Amino acid sequence: MIDVDAIGHGARTRAGLMITRLAELVTRESPPAAAAELTSCADLLEAWGSAALGRPAQRVVLDGLPHLLWPAPEQRVLLLGHYDTVWRAGTIRDWPFTLTGSIATGPGVCDMKAGIVQMLTALELLPDTSQIGLLLTCDEESGSPASRPLIEQQARRSGAVLVGEPSTETGELKVARKGGSVYRVEVAGRAAHAGVEPHRGVNAGVELAHHVLAIGALASGETSVTPTTLSAGTMTNVVPEAAVFCVDVRAWTRDELHRVDRSIRALTPRLGGARLSIGGGINRYPMPAEVALPLLETARTVAAELGLPPVHGVSAPGASDANFTGALGVPTLDGLGGVGGYPHARGEYVDVSRMPERTALLAALMARILTAPGSDTPTGTKPPLVRTPQ
Repeated sequence: MIDVDAIGHGARTRAGLMITRLAELVTRESPPAAAAELTSCADLLEAWGSAALGRPAQRVVLDGLPHLLWPAPEQRVLLLGHYDTVWRAGTIRDWPFTLTGSIATGPGVCDMKAGIVQMLTALELLPDTSQIGLLLTCDEESGSPASRPLIEQQARRSGAVLVGEPSTETGELKVARKGGSVYRVEVAGRAAHAGVEPHRGVNAGVELAHHVLAIGALASGETSVTPTTLSAGTMTNVVPEAAVFCVDVRAWTRDELHRVDRSIRALTPRLGGARLSIGGGINRYPMPAEVALPLLETARTVAAELGLPPVHGVSAPGASDANFTGALGVPTLDGLGGVGGYPHARGEYVDVSRMPERTALLAALMARILTAPGSDTPTGTKPPLVRTPQ
């Protein structure tokens, strides 16, 4: 039996500790691909995680970056998260962790350092964590290029995957996610004097403009195709010899990702003498709702037992590492982290007053999965699904 009263009480008594840990974790910066800062943050998390689980971590260094894994011999639950953020080193100096009332702000506070604090605290509330694994990666914000095989390996040996990414601003869990692709289109032209003999050049910037417009037109319905970073040229009086732009694609189906992929790879130069080079491709397939809905029903049940507000599920356009585990067919539920908003923006925040209830929900959900009779994963009816723009 699950002692939901003890779980709820334990989470509430740790409210102050969670805020203290969150402040320390946000202050320990973890920028993309910054080995020194990521290692420092990993040192802190390794100590906390090993204490919570009662066993040491495996530090898995991939491409020079440290990922933290606490595998369980018979792994029925995998807790999955990432500790890298999108913020450059030094951001904390002009945007420090700040708590105003119940609202905490700072780089990475919502995505997803509050979720990590809640995951670790939830583990501390359970009497037995021997069948729970924990994986904290540090390249999710870069597309998980190195950690993906590790994520998929651990997911395949788990009965269920619970992901500590933030919920929506109103607390909904995430039961489906769009898939995503990332492309880098490089244009090679020919330099010339822009004022004296521009006709001798091949303007890579003009070639780039043709393809930015063409690629943007590939968007259809709920499939977004968005040119993002763009650059061309070196001097104001030189015809650009080179140009480059990147493209972000999001879609609800594999077919749509492949449609856009074929169209991008079919691009041909528009200007005589220009050359194109296309890199990147499909990064994450969509996370289907079918893998999450039984787990959502279990979360709804334990939330009611804890006396918490009703739990709802939504489909989210953003991608996460849950896409990898869900695409494998492994039962996966996302959005179990902090309740907050504006990730990747200076307004990023989390409501710390809701950390105890979300921690209790996660702990009780893990306990229920571990005690479910006759199956590694829960079953149940499928509750209504709401699609959200968040």
